[in-house]
Amino acid sequence: MMKLLVALCVSFFAAPVWAQGLAPDALVKKISHEVISIVKQDKDIQSGNQKKINELVDAKVLPYFNFSRMTALAMGRNWPKANAEQRKTLTGEFRDLLVRTYSSALSTYKNQAIEFQPLRAAAGATDVTVKTQVKQAGAQPVSINYSMEKTPAGWKVYDVAVAGVSLVTNYRETFNTEISKGGVDGLIKSLASKNRSLETQASAKSK
Repeated sequence: MMKLLVALCVSFFAAPVWAQGLAPDALVKKISHEVISIVKQDKDIQSGNQKKINELVDAKVLPYFNFSRMTALAMGRNWPKANAEQRKTLTGEFRDLLVRTYSSALSTYKNQAIEFQPLRAAAGATDVTVKTQVKQAGAQPVSINYSMEKTPAGWKVYDVAVAGVSLVTNYRETFNTEISKGGVDGLIKSLASKNRSLETQASAKSK
């Protein structure tokens, strides 16, 4: 499920500064079309050029995630157990994990079509859900819903649900298990180890 999530939703998260003033549904739609076009035309990304993929993700993905809120939601009841330094480290490691996962999924785009549903939100709402469906020949449509909040820096994504499965909820069970075994520091070590493993795998593939 996690590979499906990142492979299908990655096309959304790349936006220039001008996109910050758009409504959340318009932002999702415009950026999705733009990035799909880029991926279709970039043979290096399609072939898995890790350097180009990383550059794209680093430049375009990070500004449109609220990683602090995502980490807090994934931690759930354990978030208050972390001190300020631990929270900073956890957010950084979780961010790196998601970015590396997105990087590995970016080259898997295979002509999926995205259908955008009308936004149902009250006027002036600052927390909305943008609903889409991803369609591909020979497969059932997959719903992808973006939970977004309006911040001083524009709309940010703080959760993504694929076929009803939330990204942050998906990680919460794993986080709870690691914390029960080794506390907050144990979770930090686990995330750092996972990131090192993904980095090693990416380096091996690029050789």
